[in-house]
Amino acid sequence: MAKKTTSRPLPKKRAAKKRPAKRKVPAVKRPRKKPAPKSSPAKKDSVTAAVLIIGNEVLSGRTQDANLKFLAEALNKVGVRMMEARVIADDETAIVAAVNALRRLYDYVFTTGGIGPTHDDITAECVAKAFRRPFGRNAEAEARLRRHYRPEDVTEARMSMADMPAGVILIDNPVSRAPGFRIANVFVLPGVPRIMQAMFDGLKSTLIGGRPVISRTIVAPLPEGLVAQPLEEVQKAHPETEIGSYPFFRLGKLGTSLVVRAVDQEKVNAAAEAIRAMIRGLGGEPMEE
Repeated sequence: MAKKTTSRPLPKKRAAKKRPAKRKVPAVKRPRKKPAPKSSPAKKDSVTAAVLIIGNEVLSGRTQDANLKFLAEALNKVGVRMMEARVIADDETAIVAAVNALRRLYDYVFTTGGIGPTHDDITAECVAKAFRRPFGRNAEAEARLRRHYRPEDVTEARMSMADMPAGVILIDNPVSRAPGFRIANVFVLPGVPRIMQAMFDGLKSTLIGGRPVISRTIVAPLPEGLVAQPLEEVQKAHPETEIGSYPFFRLGKLGTSLVVRAVDQEKVNAAAEAIRAMIRGLGGEPMEE
């Protein structure tokens, strides 16, 4: 006889408790931080340059260079220190080697000479070889020359002054119109002082200089041999300055000009006062130029 099974009623499901709705808290707007004002980058204490004077005529003595003095003074005014100058011949190997050496050592290199219309003007082609750039006619440079010359005066020799390395930046020539050029940190300029100086005046605003070098000159009515030893001690006491000693003979008397150079006026003044005290200690009376 089969057993009867009794079914148990299923338990009733409990209704889920409703959780109270979360109150929406309004988002608090945080004030945005204003970006800090951009400050101009501090100037480097030392931005350096070299000058490469190219030309057999300078080495032979037939032409007296006037560009070195001008460039040294003009560069210093924009905070660039001339650290080296070389005079080399119109020789391809020498030019290529010098350009490559100097452009790696200094912030800027300025070449003068060798970009005229004659057969020995080989600077532009040598610079192209130094940078391993193609060399050929620059269309804009040629256009400037053609605008400058009358059609009957246009010659291949004159147009050759538009032959340059590829990818250069032209440097305006307000005098004779034949442009120079810039490639990386190398500026290629003519050797004629009047033209070179005018071109430099136009490009100098593109140079990023450091702090200009300040100088003071104290004249000692004493021979250089007498001031040499104590001057060395002054230099050691003021290592952030450069002190130069330049003997002279004026009005039958020996003397020495002592020049203090630095980028900091206070350091220049401190060294200058030490030199004045040194001169008085040696029995002389210092004068300032």
